[in-house]
Amino acid sequence: LMVWLRRCTHYLFIVVVAVNSTLLTINAGDYIFCTDWAWTSFVVFSISQTLMLTVGACYYLTFTGVPGTATYYALIMTVYTWIAKGAWFALGYPYDFIVTPVWLPSAMLLDLAYWATKKNKHSLILFGGVLVGMSLPLFNMVNLITVADPLETAFKYPRPTLPPYMTPIEPQVGKFYNSPVALGAGAGAVLACTFAALGCKLTTWTYRWMAA
Repeated sequence: LMVWLRRCTHYLFIVVVAVNSTLLTINAGDYIFCTDWAWTSFVVFSISQTLMLTVGACYYLTFTGVPGTATYYALIMTVYTWIAKGAWFALGYPYDFIVTPVWLPSAMLLDLAYWATKKNKHSLILFGGVLVGMSLPLFNMVNLITVADPLETAFKYPRPTLPPYMTPIEPQVGKFYNSPVALGAGAGAVLACTFAALGCKLTTWTYRWMAA
């Protein structure tokens, strides 16, 4: 019975965490219709991606104890996002279909931190968290470079029904020192350690729930 409970709980987390990852990341950095907030939204969404990747990947790693499962988790996120973006694209939303799998290299760094320290959980939290937090904004920017020009798309697909709070205002030139990657990496390096600790704690909670 306990083996069955463990497996069901594990599969439940696969669905819940991976689906929520996709929901959080589907529009990450997508500033097609609101270019003036590009840098601000890029930083916020980079951190949200760091959160979902780190929590889910660390849960996978510590639940299975097998280095490599973080990358497997990132692959699930990538495939789910391809499916979701494909659906949006089919409905006529002006998405580019191809999405660079930005989470894979960061997840590989998590796996490396876990494997290189002989499955030391605290090293995973500290080293892995910093590595993911610093690397993901960089890969996310590479992702954005590959999408269609936001201004061109905005004129091609006008949206006259934008609510007032979404209406673009004067460009925020120079805000955040004009370096969203640096700001995202700095904030991510600090926050991702907390995210990693939460992912590890999920494993503890899961086992305690099953043993109750």
